[in-house]
Amino acid sequence: MIPDDAAPRLPLCPVLRFASYLMKTLLLIAVAFATGAVLSATATETYKIAVIPKGTTHPFWKAVNAGAVKAQRDLQAAGIKVSIVWKGPLKEDDREQQIQVVENFIGQRVSGIVLAPLDRKALIAPVETAISGKIPVVIIDSGLDSKAPASYVATDNREGGRIAAHHLGRMLGGKGNVILLRYMVGSASTEDREEGFLEVMRKDFPDVRLISTDQHAGATRDTAKRVAENLISRFGKQVNGIFVPTESCAAGMLLALREADLAAGKVKLVGFDAGEMINAALKAGDLQGFVVQDPMRIGYLGVKTVVAVIRGEKVDPVIDTGVNFVTKENMNDPRIAALLNPPLDEYLK
Repeated sequence: MIPDDAAPRLPLCPVLRFASYLMKTLLLIAVAFATGAVLSATATETYKIAVIPKGTTHPFWKAVNAGAVKAQRDLQAAGIKVSIVWKGPLKEDDREQQIQVVENFIGQRVSGIVLAPLDRKALIAPVETAISGKIPVVIIDSGLDSKAPASYVATDNREGGRIAAHHLGRMLGGKGNVILLRYMVGSASTEDREEGFLEVMRKDFPDVRLISTDQHAGATRDTAKRVAENLISRFGKQVNGIFVPTESCAAGMLLALREADLAAGKVKLVGFDAGEMINAALKAGDLQGFVVQDPMRIGYLGVKTVVAVIRGEKVDPVIDTGVNFVTKENMNDPRIAALLNPPLDEYLK
């Protein structure tokens, strides 16, 4: 009988090395299976993106919607599955409804939110709630007083106001009386336009007198017309130029000027944003020029940016979508014409 301590034994080190190798192999196999499962899930996942405009009826927002749809199509063509859900308040002054829309999408656990806030302060809480719940938010068109959103995609609205002031000041030869008809308190985009306009008028045109700068037109053409009529009744005999920071403001002011027989260039009118009525007024000479944005690009980059954030890609905190000034002389230029008449039917059917 061979004693126990005399039984043959495998060397200890090779056994340990084999056991270690086996464990590592099994671990790598497990990781490979897990990674494959994750990649498979990612490859088949559809990102549900909520796009929330300030309103849903204005042509500007329809162009933003078209841009969002274009982004969805381009992403899908690249193998990234995206579903756009377009929903916003009917009226561009209904803050409470927009807040409810954001909160509803948070409850649905959408993949990301693209938002044009009606109010730079009122939408802070719901946006920060979404972000704290791991739903990334990209702000478009109009700013929010918060650093929480991943990015801000918009026109440089202050620069747009400056451009409007430069053109109106030159139209007046650097002299005369000017009215600024504001839009609505709390709307960051239009407040930036108004401040940019005033900045240049006060700095570069000292002989231009600002005779009214504190009136607000409100969210619709009808409210704008009523305020414009009051301004024309008060200042009609002395006003030489007017700046309005939105399409609805311009439409209301146009109607008031025509009724007072002050259109056709008798009072120089400069606006902001295109529209069927605005384009026709420019062609007819009742409006002397306006700043134009690229709403399709705003919607397009808003969606592309939030999807990039979801996928862990780095994005710029501010993305400038560009701004141009339209006159009767350049409105038929192909690049400008595309901004005035975006191909909505191609994307919104």
